[in-house]
Amino acid sequence: MDADEPQAVMFADVHLWEKHPAPAPEAHADAGRPAPRLRRVDRHQLLLRPVDVERLLPPDHPARAIWELVGRCDLSPFYEDIKAVEGVAGRRPYDPHLLISLLIYGYHEGIPSCREIAERCHYHPAYQWLTGAEPVCAHSLSDFRTAHGKALQELMAQVLALLAGEGLVDLQQVTLDGTKIRAAAGSDTFRREATLEKLTEQARQRVQELESEDPEVVSQRALKAQQRAARERLERLEKAQEQLQKVRAAAKQPEKARASTTDPEARIMQQNNDGGYAPSYNVQFTTDAQQTVIVGVEVTQEGGDAQQLQPAMQRLKAEAGQAPKQVIADSGYTSRNDVVAMTAAGIDLIGPPKNGEAQKETLYKHRGVALEFRPEAFAYEAEPNQYTCPQGKTLPYQSKATEVGQTKYTYAASPADCAACAQKGRCCPQAQRRTIVRTEEGPEMVAFRRKMETAEAKAMYKKCGAVAEFPHAVIKDRYGLR
Repeated sequence: MDADEPQAVMFADVHLWEKHPAPAPEAHADAGRPAPRLRRVDRHQLLLRPVDVERLLPPDHPARAIWELVGRCDLSPFYEDIKAVEGVAGRRPYDPHLLISLLIYGYHEGIPSCREIAERCHYHPAYQWLTGAEPVCAHSLSDFRTAHGKALQELMAQVLALLAGEGLVDLQQVTLDGTKIRAAAGSDTFRREATLEKLTEQARQRVQELESEDPEVVSQRALKAQQRAARERLERLEKAQEQLQKVRAAAKQPEKARASTTDPEARIMQQNNDGGYAPSYNVQFTTDAQQTVIVGVEVTQEGGDAQQLQPAMQRLKAEAGQAPKQVIADSGYTSRNDVVAMTAAGIDLIGPPKNGEAQKETLYKHRGVALEFRPEAFAYEAEPNQYTCPQGKTLPYQSKATEVGQTKYTYAASPADCAACAQKGRCCPQAQRRTIVRTEEGPEMVAFRRKMETAEAKAMYKKCGAVAEFPHAVIKDRYGLR
């Protein structure tokens, strides 16, 4: 290409725009006037100049706040395993204060990748200020995060306490909501027990072969890489077998239980957006409504939210030192067990009560009960405590069962009456006799339903929807987790 021809600027093999040469100064000169002398931009050069690192950031920059916040926490657990000490030879490791601050600031910027964080330390003012303009190794940052997972989780509890101390979190009102995040595993990576055992044995043999490989035949570096990859695959397969036992214990058909060979902890879940099924995780967020601050995160393998309210409140109390005054959640968190537990814990639960009519309708259809013989068609008499069916036969009281939040009373007709009834095929075709269960809700449920009928409670539930959805927007739009 000739030097005078326009050249295309390339980025990732894609033409973004055509770059034309800058016009010569003569082009801007008026007729009969000398051309202006200008300072031309020269980007093809290297500069060596002093940098005042402290002035890279303004006083109110978030990186400064994060550094200060981390410094106010107890970081002693991160220093306990450091082997380099004063007076003894050895390479000095990175300060945990720095590594933690880099990770948190990276999360703040939507950058979870340790490699990207390390790259930004070379040119980004905020990262340069944190590191003192020194490079940081991406592997060291990643290894630190992996090795100190539990300590980092405890550190977040300290951060929560600091936020509460500054008045940014008061736990007067929190919301709880969950969202499904697709796992890295594909649906075709799930295998049953026999296949997992076969793959595990093959991986174990591969590890043994590589460990006995002659380093003279294969380069030392390539051999180490192959050994590491083989060990990692074996570890994943062994973990898949462990997870398979958990899946089998909870499965209705244990013989069909499967686990992923690439992401063993993932579970097949229904996606809320398209109604399909995919390997996923259920991520639970507890958010303080005062400043929309996320105060609790938990990743679960449960496909639904029915068992998540009580653990979330217990974790929040353990980490923050106090339970919230009020929690707002949708109907997935308002079972009888949850209502009774929140009442006992002194937490005001706001959310729509569960409606079991759809489940009842499904049950009646499965049993073949005609519409004319549903429980509402049976007349109840308090004295002598019995029901009368549409055909005039009585169903006397049989037994009582007390459950959390409710008491169930069972009434049953005589087998002889049902056998002689012309409507048995429409009333109880799959049973010898017809039974009716009368339910009395406990005082906690009665009070909860009465509260949720008020305009104040309904308005409060609708108003806090935006708070509960905030964490979902963060992880999906900022971090790309969907």
